[in-house]
Amino acid sequence: MKSVVLAVLVALVIASASWAHASEVGHFSPGVASIRDYVVPPPGFYAILYNYMYMSDQINDKNGDKIEQVTIGVPPLSTNLNVDVDLDMHVTTLGLMWSFKQKILGATCGAYVMFPFANTSIGASLTTVTGSGRSFETSQFNFADMFVQPIWLGWKKPNWDIALGYGVYAPTGKYNTEEIVIPIVGEITAEASDNIGLGFWTNQIQGACSYYPWPDRRMAVAGALTYEIHGKKEDFDLTPGQNLTLNWGVSQYLPLTADNKCILEFGPAGYDSWQITDDSGDAARNVSVHDGVHGVGVQIGTMYMPWRTTLNFRYLYEYAATDRFKGQSVGLNLGVAF
Repeated sequence: MKSVVLAVLVALVIASASWAHASEVGHFSPGVASIRDYVVPPPGFYAILYNYMYMSDQINDKNGDKIEQVTIGVPPLSTNLNVDVDLDMHVTTLGLMWSFKQKILGATCGAYVMFPFANTSIGASLTTVTGSGRSFETSQFNFADMFVQPIWLGWKKPNWDIALGYGVYAPTGKYNTEEIVIPIVGEITAEASDNIGLGFWTNQIQGACSYYPWPDRRMAVAGALTYEIHGKKEDFDLTPGQNLTLNWGVSQYLPLTADNKCILEFGPAGYDSWQITDDSGDAARNVSVHDGVHGVGVQIGTMYMPWRTTLNFRYLYEYAATDRFKGQSVGLNLGVAF
C-alpha cells in the first residue's frame, strides 16, 4: 500500500507486541520561532504571525532506525504490515507581545500570548501511546492549545541579552477519544482522529541568552533552553515525561540600502530536544524509552525599519530522531512593532 493513514498506523503500533511505542511529545515546538525571538524586546507592543509546515515520511524506533514493519497481535495469531508514512502538518500562530518600561530586579518586564490554529495536533500526530492523528488531506483546521507567558524578564548589557520566562499551555484545542476495533487484538481506546489539542496542561520554563560581538548588535549568537513539565492526559492514566529543548542560532544583519532602512538577516539555526523523565501511569508503555530529535537549518529574512517590520523564512532538517517522527520543516514568520 502506498501509505498508511495515521489513525490506522497508530492503532497498529499500539497493538504491536514487538516495538517500543513512540512517546508523547511536548507542546513546545523548537522549529517555529526566529533566532532573535527568545529575548525580551525594547518596550512596546508587538504582533507576530508564525506559519509553520512540518513534513515527514519516516517514523523511527527507540534505536533511531526507520520502522519498516509492525507486527499485529502475538504469535501465532500475528501478522506483519509494511509501513509507509506520509505526514503533512500546518500551524498558523498569532502572537501578541508586550514589553513594559517598568523594571523588576533591574529587568525589563514582558508578557505574551499565542493563539495557534492547526490542521492537526503536533502531539496527536507524533504519538502512538494513545493517539491517532491525521494527514493534511483528511484533517480540519481549528484552534489548538493556547500558550500564555505572564512572566518574562530581560536583562540588557552592551554585549548581552538574558531572558527568563514562565508560561502555561492550556488544553483549549479540540480533544476527544474514540474506540477503534483492531483485527485479532479487539477494541482499544485512542485519541479521536480529528483532534487538534493534546489533552493536557504544560508548565514551561525558558531561559535565553544572546551575545553580540559588536555594540551595534549586527550579529547575535543566540541560545534558549526550554523545560516542559506536563500534566496528566485527559481520559488516560498517562502523564508524559518532561522535556528539555535547546534552540541555537547565529543571526547576522547586513544593510541592503545606504540609509539602512532595509536590512538583510541570515544565519544558521538548529535545535536538540530530549525527553528527560519517564512517562508515568497505567497507560504508559516501555517507560524507559525516551524520545529525542535533532535538527539543523538556515534562516534568511529582511527588516524594513520605517514600518518596524520583519519577515523571516526558516528551513530545518531533522538529521536524527528516536522514538518519534523524523522530518523537515519550513516556516515564514512576520513581526510588526507598534
